Amino acid sequence: MIKKNKNLFKQAQDYIMIVLGLLSYTFGFTAFILPEKVVTGGVTGLAALLHFGMGWNTAITYFVINAILLSIAFRTVGRQFVIRTVIGASLATVFLGVMEPFFPTPIVEQQSFMNIIIGAIMCGLGIGTVFVHNGSTAGTDIVAAMVTKHTNISFGRMMLYMDLMIIASSYIIFHSIDKIVYGVVFMIINSFVTDMVINSNRQAVQFMIFSEKWEEIANAINNEAHRGCTLLNGTGWYTKREVKILLVMCRKFESVHIFRIIKAVDEHALIAQSNMNGVYGLGFDKMKIKMHNYKPQTANETTSNTNTTHEEQQK
Repeated sequence: MIKKNKNLFKQAQDYIMIVLGLLSYTFGFTAFILPEKVVTGGVTGLAALLHFGMGWNTAITYFVINAILLSIAFRTVGRQFVIRTVIGASLATVFLGVMEPFFPTPIVEQQSFMNIIIGAIMCGLGIGTVFVHNGSTAGTDIVAAMVTKHTNISFGRMMLYMDLMIIASSYIIFHSIDKIVYGVVFMIINSFVTDMVINSNRQAVQFMIFSEKWEEIANAINNEAHRGCTLLNGTGWYTKREVKILLVMCRKFESVHIFRIIKAVDEHALIAQSNMNGVYGLGFDKMKIKMHNYKPQTANETTSNTNTTHEEQQK
């Protein structure tokens, strides 16, 4: 029952953060980017392009394009991706439709570059928050997901190609290099902030703890921080005594809690902390990598290949 309540709370927290992320994204776009008549990447940029070029409503165009992409991609990207994308696209459409009439002019007047920077930061924060909490903002990531599933082109590279194509298309309407430059600046800042939000949430740290009260510390970390501990055997070369070492991995934002636990049990413990680029599996991130029908060689296959190589060298 407790576990079920925790799962419900986590899901509710995710949905709340997704809504806040979409609010940040749509506010940044409608209040700072759209009034400057700058075309950005993604479906939002494509909707803005059609809005400026043909007078179509941005929110409705955004929703229709996403609906078409989802209907095409349904079998390719999977049911779960589609459900999350429908929720994200629907909320973003509503927020775009409500906010757009309130900002006919930029909030910061006669400061185009400043508006682009602020809008890009808010959009990046919004997208990063949505992704961290397992949401989706829809858009050209649907196309990128389809392409990367059947080709060797990476997701990020495919997104970059499509965004640049949409931004460059704004020249047909405005005949202005400035608009293209602003669009590229937006794309760079938006991508950087998005990555920063996502990576800061996924950053991990590793602790190596030396203490005579290792058992109490390990139990406390298991029960209070809900993180695992690995017990290693070591020898202090100065004292020639055997010591027990606790190896603990956790998210970066959990590190303060780990320090408090250790200090409460043994304030004289020796602690080595190091940052880690990534931790995968068992309560951390999943390994998102395409195998492309890769099969590891068995010991017999390896021996056979080695013998064949030796025979070829002898010949």
